[in-house]
Order: sequence, then C-alpha cells, then structure tokens
Amino acid sequence: MTVSDPVTDKLVLSVDAMGGDQGPAPIVAGLSRFLAKNKDVHVMLHGPAEQLNTLLSKKKITSCVTVVHADDVVTMHDKPSQVMRHGKATSMWSAIEAVRSKDAAVCVSCGNTGALMAVSMVRLRKAEGVNRPAIACLWPSRTKAGFSVMLDAGADIRADEEDLLTYALMGASYARNGLGLPRPRVGLLNVGVEDHKGRAELKVAHDIIRRAAPRGEFEYVGFVEGGDLPSGRADVIVTDGFTGNIALKTGEGTANFISDSLRAAFKATPFSRIAALLAATSLGRLKKKIDPRRVNGGVFLGLNGTVVKSHGSADATGVEAALSLAAQLGRSGFSDKLAARVATAATLAQDDPTEDKDATVTGASKDT
Repeated sequence: MTVSDPVTDKLVLSVDAMGGDQGPAPIVAGLSRFLAKNKDVHVMLHGPAEQLNTLLSKKKITSCVTVVHADDVVTMHDKPSQVMRHGKATSMWSAIEAVRSKDAAVCVSCGNTGALMAVSMVRLRKAEGVNRPAIACLWPSRTKAGFSVMLDAGADIRADEEDLLTYALMGASYARNGLGLPRPRVGLLNVGVEDHKGRAELKVAHDIIRRAAPRGEFEYVGFVEGGDLPSGRADVIVTDGFTGNIALKTGEGTANFISDSLRAAFKATPFSRIAALLAATSLGRLKKKIDPRRVNGGVFLGLNGTVVKSHGSADATGVEAALSLAAQLGRSGFSDKLAARVATAATLAQDDPTEDKDATVTGASKDT
C-alpha cells in the first residue's frame, strides 16, 4: 500500500529536519532540490515550526510541505536508551510516528543511527519472520544498475544462518524495487569463494540460501570476497552487521583518500595543474562515480514500515539522494512487498530447489 495525501493523492514522505551535523538548513536545501523534480510528493517536515517555516519560506516550497512541530532534538551523543525514555517530543520520534500511523509512506532522518533504529524497532515493530532487522546500503559497482546492495551495514553485529537467509530475501526485494532488477544476483560475503571456507553459520547459510533461491526469485552466486563488492559479480551482498559496517567505513574512507590524493597530486606542480585541466572531464566522471553523496541513504529493512537513514554530515546533494531513494521505495509499495517476502523465509529454507521451481511463494505478493 502506497500512503498518499487524501486531498492531492500525492506520495507522502516523513522527514526529520533535525539531528544532522549542520542543523535543518541542508535538509531544507536538499528538500527544495528534490521537490523541484518530484511534483507528485508531499512532505511532512518535523522540527521547531518557527525555524522551519522561515527556511521553507526562503526556498518557496511551503505549499509542498506540512510542518509538524516538535520541540526536542535527538543529538548524535544521545544514547538510544535515553531517547527511548525521554524522546517522545523529538523530531525523530515524530517522524517515525507518522509512518506508524500510516500518514506517511517512508521516514527519512539524518539523525543518530542507534537512536533511529531503537525508536523504529519499538514504534514500527519487526516484520513477521524477521529476527534481526538490517541496514542496507548502496555500494558503487560495475553492475548494470551502477550499485550493489550490501546488508547488514551495522544494525546488529550478529547474524546466524537464518538471519542471513532473511537478509538475502530482503536484499533481493530491495534490489527489485530500489534498483529495478527483476532477478537479482545474491552473494554471501566470506573469506574465500571455496565451499569449505568460513565460519560454521556461513556454510549452513550458503546451503539454505542456495536452496531458497529458485522460489525466492533470485540468483545465488555463492560465496563472494571483499574484492567482489565493487566488481559487479553480485547485485546483493549479504553479511553480518559487524563485517558490513567495517567494509562500509573502509570503502568510504578509501574513496575519500583517493579523492584527496588526486587533488593533491594535480596541484603539486604547474605541469600537473595543466594535466588536471586536460583531464577535467574524466576526473569529473571519476569523482561522480565514487562520490559517497550519490549513495546516501541506508534503508532499515525488516520493520513494519520503511526508514531511510541519511548521513549526519549530508549536504543538500546527499539529502536529495536520500529523499529520491525514499520516494522510489514509497511509490513501489516496497514495505508491504518486503513484509510478504520475508514472512516465508522459513518455508523457503526447507524447500527442495528441484521441485516446483516455477511456483510462486505462498502468501507472498509478487515484487516488481
């Protein structure tokens, strides 16, 4: 079900305007860019009404936005337990509540990740069949879509074999609805591609994901290594949150290191500055390819509602990217499709892939 405004029939997004490193200004700036390209969206913006109305008036987007007043803010230093006890008046809580009450299709927040996951789990609850929710992020790669989906990126440091199967199903559903891939290729991250390598739970997960693939409507490519993340071998990379978060932070750090090193190298001498001018077009393409802002937006999967987590340091470009992803998932009715898919995880794990390969999953709605 796609949540829309009953009067305008527009898709409704719920946005936490506070909690980012630079306050609400970049959120409103990104919102302005996004709404200029998406006339079919209405936004519920949560935070101090007076401050937000002033920013919206300057951008002349008041007609597309409803401000929902919230006095308090969840800071990056607040502990999740503290927010759970005292955070009901915060913009983050208010933004998630709009999804819970079906007033909005997707929540977007730049705020504290731990607090956002804690409030989301309590207010939206885990979907049937999900033991541990996951954070899915987009990873620049050589795939046809230009990105791969990796999960878990840090929601929970643990994951057993059944959790990894659920991640595979959720990741495949995300790739269908977020990247437009009808039959995604799924890989399981390991220290090698050989069947005998890895921890015990990885070997079991390898087997049950392989068995689930035909009726789960995805291709299983087996174990993949760290070097396969950008290679294009898989559209979905499945791993536990501990490994995934380290991989994500390492990748972002490496991209920034390459960008800074190239900038320093091309400024080193007069000749290198001339070379930079001659290579400006190619360097621009490279910068766009590895720019973390283009893939800003980790999606919380496995909840009864969709939540997109934007980087706290996101500028207007990053916020626009997160909102665009949220709108794409909202338009597709992603939350309902995902819930139906993961509810059948246990059945899929027990299926014999040699039988009834063309059957649809009982009780599951077909993903687009």
